[in-house]
Amino acid sequence: MIWLIMFVGAALGAILGSIYMINSIAKFSFIKNKLVAFIIIAALFLLFFFTLGWINSLTISIYTTLFFLIFGILVKILKLKYNLPSSIHWQGWLAIFTSILYLGTGYYLCVSVVEKDYNLSTTKNIEPITVAMIADSHIGTTFDGDGFAKHLKTIENQNPDIFLIAGDFVDDGTKRLDMEKACKALGEMNLKYGVWYSYGNHDEGYFNHRDFSAEDLEKSLLENGIHILADQYELIDNNFYLVGRLDKNLNGDIRKTIADLLLDIPDDKYIIVMDHEPNDYNAESNSKADLVVSGHTHGGQMIPIRHIGVLVGANDFTYGYTNINNTDFIVTSGISDWALKFKTGVRSEYVIINIK
Repeated sequence: MIWLIMFVGAALGAILGSIYMINSIAKFSFIKNKLVAFIIIAALFLLFFFTLGWINSLTISIYTTLFFLIFGILVKILKLKYNLPSSIHWQGWLAIFTSILYLGTGYYLCVSVVEKDYNLSTTKNIEPITVAMIADSHIGTTFDGDGFAKHLKTIENQNPDIFLIAGDFVDDGTKRLDMEKACKALGEMNLKYGVWYSYGNHDEGYFNHRDFSAEDLEKSLLENGIHILADQYELIDNNFYLVGRLDKNLNGDIRKTIADLLLDIPDDKYIIVMDHEPNDYNAESNSKADLVVSGHTHGGQMIPIRHIGVLVGANDFTYGYTNINNTDFIVTSGISDWALKFKTGVRSEYVIINIK
């Protein structure tokens, strides 16, 4: 019933938004025709649909309509107060300029990747380590297998001891060839403690229409020497423990509690937990875990929706670093994105964590 209401609401909003946009575009002096305005809007939507995909085309439409609405209200207020000349379609020009600036910036922040550094300290006896971590590569969204390999070279040049992938390595849109290229590139990384991976909600696939299965993914990872942790842990060089949790949404009924998972790990060892979705902070902060790394949120994706996940209780944290009960938590914005090619208020990244 909820999904039906959401679908009907979205459909109604799309219809009303389209009517509003047609009327707004028709106000340009060089158009002045609703049919021409409709053709322009339809042509642009199809252009973005075939070049960027349906979700990006829809995102562009939603935000452009939103800016037209905002500036429509603002211009009306300013006209009443300052008597702006009516010969200029202020609403339209301001909305178009802002849409291009906002979405252009969002595209750049999504497709360009930067390094994010954290320096952590612990009272536990640990040989200093440098951890590189990514999440949400969603191979095929902003880079293919070859593009992923280039990012790995950049990360490897930072000389980390270990490389962690905290879920959503691939998704339903990933092609088998790109998945295999990405796995091969991971296997070629020369790191002291190797590459370690835990599953996200997209990795096993939702719709079974991609050209490889979850079993194919696991096989390719293992063949290339990538260590998979699914509600499992490993003692690394007798120095620290690395734990990988099953994804909460896909394995909620069988996933171990963090207390049970860490039960047999000695308290004196440093413990790093990979948990794709940042939404078990209460239990994890009261467990033996010293550091929990996550992704999933994409840093909140776009303004103004960045804080919605926390407000509705879907996530405990959206982006960055926090400490609860002496447990460090880091959520990355992701090195790429699922389907959407825009990020605002945050940027695609890989993470370097220095622990001593």
